[in-house]
Amino acid sequence: MSGIPLRRAGLKTALTRDEIDLALAGRGRASWRGLIIIHAAFAAIACSIVIASLVAAPGRAGLLGGALGLLMLAVAVADARAFIIPDKLTIAAFALALTNAANEGLESTPENIAIAALRGLVLALAFFALREIYLRLRHRHGFGLGDVKLAAVAGAWLDWTLIPVAIEIAALTALIFYIASQLVRRRPLCAAAKLPFGLFFAPAIWFCWLLNAIFFEF
Repeated sequence: MSGIPLRRAGLKTALTRDEIDLALAGRGRASWRGLIIIHAAFAAIACSIVIASLVAAPGRAGLLGGALGLLMLAVAVADARAFIIPDKLTIAAFALALTNAANEGLESTPENIAIAALRGLVLALAFFALREIYLRLRHRHGFGLGDVKLAAVAGAWLDWTLIPVAIEIAALTALIFYIASQLVRRRPLCAAAKLPFGLFFAPAIWFCWLLNAIFFEF
């Protein structure tokens, strides 16, 4: 049986160069629009964080709180993307916490700094102990070292009464997010699922600082 040439039959065997360029250009425009929307959303969130911080705590305290919020936003994004919390972000947030402690009272600056650092150390050690216990029981890590360092930031920024609140907010938010995402995807729940805890813990730290600034300090 003799075949009929595709070109004679009016059928195209491949896209032309112009058609490929047009398709790629359309995809490029769509990706650029997506990037613009994402960057605009992050810019809006960042501005909202700074404004809320300054409204809750006018002056230097609000500036420090706004800087904390921006750092926690960066931590959340980094952990969501790669399950990694960069050390430079946690170090900057911890140093900012000590600055905030020094700003709370000039007469007792050394004492405030020492108390903030002590809280951070205690909470970091607690997270590290929990990490090791979980490893021995389940033979896998429940927390990353980045989460342990982030706990030091939470301890340095928050009072003892607000530390468990931040942890509970982060844990509940992570649980709700996971269940909702699995239901939307129609996938079964898995006890061994891996979640970027920093994505939820970092915003909870700033949010608890904000609550403290609104209801307890100003």
